[in-house]
Amino acid sequence: MPDQADPRPWEHLEHFAQSGDASGLQRYLSSLSSGEAARAVSRLDAQQQSRILTLLDPEQAAALIEECPQAEARELIEQLPPQEAAAILAEMPSDEQADLITALDPQDAEAILQEMGVDDAADARKLASYQSDEAGGLMVTEYLAFPETLPAGEVFEELRRNAEKYADYDVQYVYCTSPFGDLVGVLRLRDLLLTPQHKPICDLMIRKPVAASAHATIDELAELFERSGFFGVPVVDNGGKLVGVVKRRDVEAARAERAESDFLKSQGIVGGDELRTMPLRSRIRRRLTWLSGNIVLNMLAAAVIAIYQDTLAQVIALAVFLPIISDMSGNAGIQAIAVSLREMTLGLLKPTEFAWVFVKEVSLGAVNGIVLGVLVAIVAVIWQGNPYLGLVVGVALALNTVLAAIIGGTLPLLLTRMKMDPALASGPILTTITDMCGFFFVLSFATAVLPMLK
Repeated sequence: MPDQADPRPWEHLEHFAQSGDASGLQRYLSSLSSGEAARAVSRLDAQQQSRILTLLDPEQAAALIEECPQAEARELIEQLPPQEAAAILAEMPSDEQADLITALDPQDAEAILQEMGVDDAADARKLASYQSDEAGGLMVTEYLAFPETLPAGEVFEELRRNAEKYADYDVQYVYCTSPFGDLVGVLRLRDLLLTPQHKPICDLMIRKPVAASAHATIDELAELFERSGFFGVPVVDNGGKLVGVVKRRDVEAARAERAESDFLKSQGIVGGDELRTMPLRSRIRRRLTWLSGNIVLNMLAAAVIAIYQDTLAQVIALAVFLPIISDMSGNAGIQAIAVSLREMTLGLLKPTEFAWVFVKEVSLGAVNGIVLGVLVAIVAVIWQGNPYLGLVVGVALALNTVLAAIIGGTLPLLLTRMKMDPALASGPILTTITDMCGFFFVLSFATAVLPMLK
């Protein structure tokens, strides 16, 4: 067996892909941690990846793909023939299966669904119909539910007969349903084991259990878990029918993924994710889309300098303060953007609350602007010995900081109402406006007092 301490495990996978040694491949992958196995597969080319997945049985391939980031998992599935992809997806938990199907190209997803069993495909379609950021998109359909009239003994016998099948379930409770499938109660396993076998489970169940709507948002689910302390809660549709179970850890993971995606978007990664294992064309498109748009926005800011180039030529010291003022104001605006995005994520701020945000940011921006303006003015006076230069740059920074705070606080609300992604668009727009206004304030004030600056 190859040395598992080798820092380049993908070279061993290349060997197995070429030799077709399925048993050797399985043994080698079992010697690696799940994260290391996923890293090794990511370094292979598309043909080698497909070969590795086809050498593994569907259950092993599914376990390997589950360890990969979703963007990479999607690429791996799309490379496979629909029949093989369907066999692998069938071995995945229902929530991850639905996430992958939703992420696939619609034509690829439909081809895979056609190869799945009728019931499995129907379940996958139903889960994929939910949004990824709501309970229906996070829930699993592997749970235990029995009619409320069933005797405890029959339930226990069903669990015993199908122990192998239920071994993969994350079983905490047994759910009790009405003849129409409505959730009516929840039963603790210890109560099931310690009760007379003839007793119906409706006599043991906890009635009116806490449940989540299938359309509950991630933030609503997080709040529910904070209040209840449960590890999982049942999910019901609009009619009260039990349709799944959502777990605390999946909600926490979804919130973390959303935060990471928002951060990447704010840094110019279109789509909110990028891996260096993605095709070069896809990576170029994701980055260039944002960068090319920024060229236009930056040209607008540069145009302000061009208008006042004569003033700048006569007072060269202004060139030193222009980037300081634009950068400091931009940072103040970015802070305001971050707070607005977080408050909207937590459900503490609605996109219609412009006035409230405006008032809060004006007061904060004014104080910060005055403090920063005084500091930069002092530096200008000490450096050049000219109080008018200090006045120009100090007032410009103070005004631009207030403006940046107001724009940064309210822009995410406006973009949300316009059905645009605030995490992606807020930063470039804010930077352009604060640069333009900062340059304008400095150069227009300097032009007004130009004789005193020479």
